[in-house]
Amino acid sequence: MDVQSATLILQAVSSCAIAGGFIYAAFQFHNYRKAAHVANFTKLVEMQMEMRRMRVDNPSLARVYKHDVQLLGSDDEIRDYFMNLMQLSIFEVAWFSHRNGQLSDDYFESWVHRMKDIQSEDSFRRMMANPSMKILHDDFQAYIVELMAADKTTPRS
Repeated sequence: MDVQSATLILQAVSSCAIAGGFIYAAFQFHNYRKAAHVANFTKLVEMQMEMRRMRVDNPSLARVYKHDVQLLGSDDEIRDYFMNLMQLSIFEVAWFSHRNGQLSDDYFESWVHRMKDIQSEDSFRRMMANPSMKILHDDFQAYIVELMAADKTTPRS
């Protein structure tokens, strides 16, 4: 093998290594953006959770927005409503994390199993049926409605 062939082979190998490095960096950047997206979503839900916690602790705060207390007559009903929304918010983070590949299938399924138990509770069903505003991801809300509808038609084990 002459020097010119060896030089050409080394240049090809180094070019492939550089290209591989760029592909790897792009893949890592994509994963970082997904993780940041999930983290931003989680932070927004956490901030919303603080607002809900305030209403559980002091139900009179829920009356600031009349729409928030639609069909809720007592402080206990307000607490139940917002407590269920808080539980739903935690599940929403799990759902969003799973949807974006940040939560394993088996762990998410354990959440789904538990949520099927929670959604069978009267207080949860009243919360979902209440027309008051629920700030949820639209796809998540549709998922919960579908999960509840399927639970009505499928016997629980």
